[in-house]
Amino acid sequence: MEPIIILLIFLVIILLLRSIRQINEYERGVLFRFGKFKRILNPGWRLIFPIIDSMKKVDIRTKAVDVPEQDAITKDNVSIRINAVLYYKIFDASKAIIAVENYKYAVAQLAQTTMRNAVGAVSLDELLAERDKISEEICKIVDEATDPWGVKVENVELKDISLPEEMKRVIARVAEAEREKEAVITKAKGEVEASENLAKAADLMSKTPGAMHLRTLSTISDISSDQSNTIVFALPIEVLEAIKGYSENKKK
Repeated sequence: MEPIIILLIFLVIILLLRSIRQINEYERGVLFRFGKFKRILNPGWRLIFPIIDSMKKVDIRTKAVDVPEQDAITKDNVSIRINAVLYYKIFDASKAIIAVENYKYAVAQLAQTTMRNAVGAVSLDELLAERDKISEEICKIVDEATDPWGVKVENVELKDISLPEEMKRVIARVAEAEREKEAVITKAKGEVEASENLAKAADLMSKTPGAMHLRTLSTISDISSDQSNTIVFALPIEVLEAIKGYSENKKK
């Protein structure tokens, strides 16, 4: 066999091996022919002709982007530091390659800007109380903006909201004042209920003959169980005057 033929066969084998590309199940291939988009290649072994064809692989799995911590100012002019995590996936591999230069960087930058704008549109109380709602709004805005890139934003979660030390002390004082307020209200309600019950008991005893004496005897019995207690009886003034009158009549 001529050396030239052997060389040609060898070159064909090398060319064939270089033309075979593997696309994994979690990937899609974007095929370009003569620099123009041809089609999207599905998973498996695909034959790519050198020189005339080129292919870009795109991972279509869900990705998590950690949005870096950044400074933001709320609607009520409170300076905070906030970060988030964003989950997205590619639903159109061709758009992710053709419509945007670097979709990963673009999504991260867009998430940062949107998060900062969303924080600036709400007060600190709203941000702390409605974190899930704000996360949903950020997700919706970023998803609409990335749709032309073939990117589907699945979820956005605000992770940490860091407050200045002075603001933390203010919030702690407010929380303590709220607890004291609730304690005073609860105590006042208890006193009102107790006074109402005492009034009902007094009214009932005044209408029931002998009830007051029975209550007095019951109280004396409870006190006398402890020998260290000293019992002092308070007699009505009428009784004392009757005793005094009886003594004077006896002397006469």
